[in-house]
Parts: sequence; structure tokens; C-alpha cells
Amino acid sequence: MIGAAALAVGCAGCANPSGLAGGWRAPPLAQLQQMCGGQQPDYGADTQAVYSAIYDAWVANRHGKLPQAQFCSFQAGLAQQYTAHGADANAQARNEWVTYLNEQRAQALSWRASADPTLRGG
Repeated sequence: MIGAAALAVGCAGCANPSGLAGGWRAPPLAQLQQMCGGQQPDYGADTQAVYSAIYDAWVANRHGKLPQAQFCSFQAGLAQQYTAHGADANAQARNEWVTYLNEQRAQALSWRASADPTLRGG
């Protein structure tokens, strides 16, 4: 019984390791983006990192820890910064995008931790 539970937990993301298409109760990136409307950019090689940030924010939103307006503002900020800096071939602009994205990922994870007991220390 313990082995089966460990296997179930260990394979929670096995169906789709990238997560971009959703699975195991996770909505796909396109569905998360549609929740706020607006045109979303193609994040290219950064799509997985952007999905992780948006998904973490969505979990907090779904559990009432992040208002819908703030969730949508978060997504809009990612899209705006990517368009301004992330898609740029200039190394300095790209570094600004990566720094911004990492800060946003940390913020989203913090929001998710406030709602998801599996992320709390203890």
C-alpha cells in the first residue's frame, strides 16, 4: 500500500512532463492564458518557465489567495516584459527578462505556498 501511494505521488506529472498541455488536474497553458483574455505572446524557449509561474499563481487564485484581477495583472506583466525584453536578441535585454521572470516565478511560488500545504515547510 505504501509503495502504491509513493508511485502515485511520484508519477503525478508523468503523463506530460512539460505540463504545457495540462494533465493531472492542471489546465494547459492556453486555458490559463484565456482566463484573462488578451493576446499572449509565444514565449519560445521560456514557455515552460512562464507556464510554471502562471500555474503557481493560478493555484493561489483557485484557492482564493490571489484575486482574479491580480492574477490577470500578473499574466499581463509577464507578456509585456517578454515582448519588451525577452524576445530581444540583445543580451542585456534578455538578461533583464530572465531576472524579471525569475522574480515573478518566486512571487508566484510564494502565492501558491500560501494556498498549497504541500509547499509549506514543516
